[in-house]
Amino acid sequence: MTATLKDFLEACQTLGLLRLIVTSHAAVLEARGSIEKLFYAELPGKGKYANMHQEGFEFHLNMDKITQVAFEEGESKRGNFTTYAIRFLDDRREVSLSLFLQWGKPGEYAPGQVETWQALREQYGETWHPHPVEVL
Repeated sequence: MTATLKDFLEACQTLGLLRLIVTSHAAVLEARGSIEKLFYAELPGKGKYANMHQEGFEFHLNMDKITQVAFEEGESKRGNFTTYAIRFLDDRREVSLSLFLQWGKPGEYAPGQVETWQALREQYGETWHPHPVEVL
């Protein structure tokens, strides 16, 4: 597949409500929202960014730092249902960002949401290495 991370993020707009999770060595930040109204900018010497502004949070992802995207099914830590995540990994294979399908009630995803996630996994593969984003 010759798609870029920009292409993939545009495709993620079809996933609906997500839980976006960013973890550092000292903190975890979780926000609920959907991927929408993305805009892009290149900051000289820093990289190419995907950006999004929503009520309650802003999102900025340095696309140059993401070397792998992985789809992951798991078991909920609270409840007995399957979770669906997309992990964005850096060159050390550390997770920089996780996108989890977000449910209304635990385990109750929006109609078609899981099927959309599965279709993306089928299209991109269980793990995928994006091609570099060209000049924006």
